[in-house]
Amino acid sequence: MFLYVLFCCVGVVHCYGNGLVSVVCDSMTPIHRSYSAQSTTAPFSITTDKTTFKEGDQITVLLSSQSGDQFEGFMLQARRVGSSTPIGTFTVTSNAQLLSCNGVANSAVSHTSNSKKSSVDAKWTAPTSGQLGDIKFGATFLKSFSTFWVGVKSSTVAYNGTGTSSATPTVANNGTGTSATPTVAYNVTGNYSATPNTLTVSSNPNCGKTKVCFSQPSNCDPAANTGCYFMAVQTTSIQSEMRIEMFGQASGYLAIGFSDDQEMGNDDIYICGKDSSGNLQVQHAFSTGKTAPTILSLVNVTDIKTVLMNGNINCSFTSRNAISTGSRATSASEYYLMIAAGPSASQGNIQIHTSRYVSSTKANLQVPSQVITDAEEFPAIVKAHGCLMLISWMTTGSIGMLIARYLKGVAKDHGCCGKDFWFMAHVFLMVLSVIATAIAFILVFAYEKDWSGGAHPVLGCLVMILSLIQPIVAAFRCEPQHEQRFVFSWAHSFIALAIKGLAVAAIFTGLALFEEYVEDGWMLKVMGGFVTWEALMYILQDLNLRAKKKDSEICNFGSTKPETVLLILFILGNLPFLIALLVGIGRT
Repeated sequence: MFLYVLFCCVGVVHCYGNGLVSVVCDSMTPIHRSYSAQSTTAPFSITTDKTTFKEGDQITVLLSSQSGDQFEGFMLQARRVGSSTPIGTFTVTSNAQLLSCNGVANSAVSHTSNSKKSSVDAKWTAPTSGQLGDIKFGATFLKSFSTFWVGVKSSTVAYNGTGTSSATPTVANNGTGTSATPTVAYNVTGNYSATPNTLTVSSNPNCGKTKVCFSQPSNCDPAANTGCYFMAVQTTSIQSEMRIEMFGQASGYLAIGFSDDQEMGNDDIYICGKDSSGNLQVQHAFSTGKTAPTILSLVNVTDIKTVLMNGNINCSFTSRNAISTGSRATSASEYYLMIAAGPSASQGNIQIHTSRYVSSTKANLQVPSQVITDAEEFPAIVKAHGCLMLISWMTTGSIGMLIARYLKGVAKDHGCCGKDFWFMAHVFLMVLSVIATAIAFILVFAYEKDWSGGAHPVLGCLVMILSLIQPIVAAFRCEPQHEQRFVFSWAHSFIALAIKGLAVAAIFTGLALFEEYVEDGWMLKVMGGFVTWEALMYILQDLNLRAKKKDSEICNFGSTKPETVLLILFILGNLPFLIALLVGIGRT
């Protein structure tokens, strides 16, 4: 019953009656179990009090019912026609609240409760600068938990301002005494990229003097080492202007980022990658987590230079865009630096990165003299979590289970305090396993401070819950001679089997996270070898147990019983697998 309730809870964790739905800013699709959006015409509409706008104009937007139906929840954004990025800002009166989407504060509106509503209004203010064009207001309407409409659109509101809806980047003096305006191509994401210019990679002597540099390996020189991943930021006397360089080997794209922490999400990033024609283009984007980043307008990016040679991507440009992390655009100059590289699809869309490097400390972009080094892929606390789980369920837990099942007849009636040696060893090893599991559980949650998602944490929680239930069940067991003793025996065995299976699955999924970007996946193969070895030992122990019931033995080792020999053999074989995995985790 407990597990049933637990799984039921998992299905509803994405219900947001309070309207805090920034997690679905891009798709605007509610995450409501297996329910999908309605394909029928929505009984709700979006109307505006203006049909045209210019910079700084304010438009009143009304969400209303057309047929007397009421809606419980909603999400409203304004987007330029052909773009998926919210534009402008909102103000609200009642029954609504403001949200931050893609790093832009007040760029969306949602409900504050799941009370029934017939209409809601909000005021939208157009940007005063940037890349503008015709817009449409789009909304999601939620009539009930299972009934909702996505992509309800208003009529087009035409842009008739004095600016232009596109910008042509300029290229600074190219070193020959003249300034050049390169041919410019427009790509499907709405960003401009410059035709490649001759570009020379800066050498390391400039790092620490005029530039803040970050590289992997540390202090590598991109001019001399083609295996170097490198980024440099040079601030100028002009406020908020940066000259950015990036270099690295990648099959599709290279990206650099500025972040408030060492995790992906809420990061200001620049991407230099191949478009559908194989040419390099520069894009400005905002990372929302482990999903594809949201592409932004380049706006104040100029002097773009790109070179693709022997698989190495080399880009540089000048940016006057304020760095935006989270829900704020800030003039603060301290950030963690990130470099990522990976493949891209044939259409030029970037895919999940295969290499990622993060600085160990924040870099002050105004202080070139500081030394920026690479951080470990996985912090020590996460590695400790993995090591404790391996020790618990590859060694102490496995040995404790083997002893309880197959070694009860060894040194029978010999022990301490009226308990046989096998029982004392079993209890001691299982208590160690539970304690180590609890410590590992606490460590990883103390580090994450949140639910990270995926199969691994679910499996880990189930292992932790059952590990705590098992000793409670054992504490209330009846006497061996009791007629209901078989109930405890079956329950104890079933829970032990469930813990073992879930623990093995948790270890596999955990190792997969450690090897997420490793092609050979050798730790997963080692774990597979261990499971095979353990299964073989169980089979041999079981065959020996069946033979003993027939007053026989599968092997004769003199005075030493076969089950003892098999246990020693299991431990000797267990250690190389365990040590290999512990070393592997330590090196990630």
